[in-house]
Amino acid sequence: MTTPADGPEPVPADPVDTAEVPVEDLGPVVTDFADDEARERALRAGLEEFELDETDRELLDTGWEDLDAAPAEAPLPVLAVVGRPNVGKSTLVNRILGRREAVVEDTPGVTRDRVTYAAEWSGTDFTLVDTGGWEVDVAGMESKVAEQAEVAIDLADAVVFVVDAQVGATATDERVVELLRRSGKPVILCANKVDGPSGEADAAALWALGLGEPMPVSALHGRGLGDMLDAVLEVLPDESARGELRPEGPRRVALVGRPNVGKSSLLNKLAGAERVVVDSTAGTTRDPVDELVEIKGIPYWFVDTAGIRRRVHQTRGADFYASLRTQAAIEKAEIAVVLIDSSTPLTEQDLRVISQTVDAGRALVIAYNKWDLMDDDRRHFLEREIDKELVQVTWAPRINVSARTGWHTDRLVRALETSLASWDTRIPTGRLNGFLGELVSAHPHPVRGGKQPRILFATQASTRPPRFVIFATGFIEAGYRRFIERRLREEFGFEGSPIRISVRVREKRRRR
Repeated sequence: MTTPADGPEPVPADPVDTAEVPVEDLGPVVTDFADDEARERALRAGLEEFELDETDRELLDTGWEDLDAAPAEAPLPVLAVVGRPNVGKSTLVNRILGRREAVVEDTPGVTRDRVTYAAEWSGTDFTLVDTGGWEVDVAGMESKVAEQAEVAIDLADAVVFVVDAQVGATATDERVVELLRRSGKPVILCANKVDGPSGEADAAALWALGLGEPMPVSALHGRGLGDMLDAVLEVLPDESARGELRPEGPRRVALVGRPNVGKSSLLNKLAGAERVVVDSTAGTTRDPVDELVEIKGIPYWFVDTAGIRRRVHQTRGADFYASLRTQAAIEKAEIAVVLIDSSTPLTEQDLRVISQTVDAGRALVIAYNKWDLMDDDRRHFLEREIDKELVQVTWAPRINVSARTGWHTDRLVRALETSLASWDTRIPTGRLNGFLGELVSAHPHPVRGGKQPRILFATQASTRPPRFVIFATGFIEAGYRRFIERRLREEFGFEGSPIRISVRVREKRRRR
């Protein structure tokens, strides 16, 4: 991880006698150019004297892409998969997607929230929603899971009702049928676990549910899946009547942290509804849960994730796959809000989550949750922990919040805007080189082995995160790179965004 705060400012141990050093070795800027473009042209011309390969020229000649947002598309139709626990809903979802996305385990109740995926069949794109098992007269977490399934039905354009054909229709299945009839949504009845011709009779018995023809399917093996999806496409509209599950344009924000720090509570508070199952049991969330939330008129696409545990290899079953999906959610997001329980000491897991975010190159906001549980003694120790443990991410915005009460959650937007603006920042090449020229003139790179590397030219190769490439005559030490990064932040900001700096060492062309 590249950080701006490691070690003291690297200034040469032995002062360089500038009278004995050629003028051009004091830095790339020796003339007062009228503007940045003139400076860039002059430095580019000087760079041609050095050996450049194809990748160098491609980097130097590549223009910046138009980053304007594309026009919004119509929301895709939404298909919800519902049923009682352990009938194979998540297995069916994975079969439709053609990959293992939903967490699957041979125990009831693994899926708890409603989770959306992008799916496609016969050239038709749609949004697929996996749900937790719907049960009758349950309490606690199970009742909240059932409520999420009901919300999924309400937001869907069509529903696949999954029944275990080997068990047959149960009293719970009949209650789900009543719920589906009241919704008025088109329903495809999936008779799952029909692994061969011998199970066709079991599927036919489900005509008694009154939902039309049962579609015999084996989610485990894929048998009958095509016929069922063809029937789905006949009832799915061209676009969703409810646009909530497929927004276009909003920035993607991942809520990450160790288990039980309040990620789901914060999402529910921001959404103004019980969107995610919340329970005092650590590890309630397993699949990443997406939600479109509008804060102060600005829409954001929030992703609630499973808590990252100490080590992936220490988890098993559903928790193991949940950890892998959390890492994928970070990589798909643009910014991560790392939640830390301010009422308890910082842990290795907290630091690991922050490292994962920075290593993935994502913008970062650190939110200290449960601030309402803080006392004066704990506040003192927290400040000491931050100064000691988080010294490498002093550039990340910090906000203190209480997800339970909603205190200061409105400050999250300002922190998100700041970090994302830094993540998108581009510095003009001429201005960048002018800055580096003044920096190197005032603080030259230390002399090592009688040689002093000279910075020839620098360019910003990309944004999201900002990545800078420096062409030099010799190796630039890691300490000096951190020094450059620290001064870049002082000059241009970059609050909330990691910075990448790479060096390409090039030699002068040999005269023939």
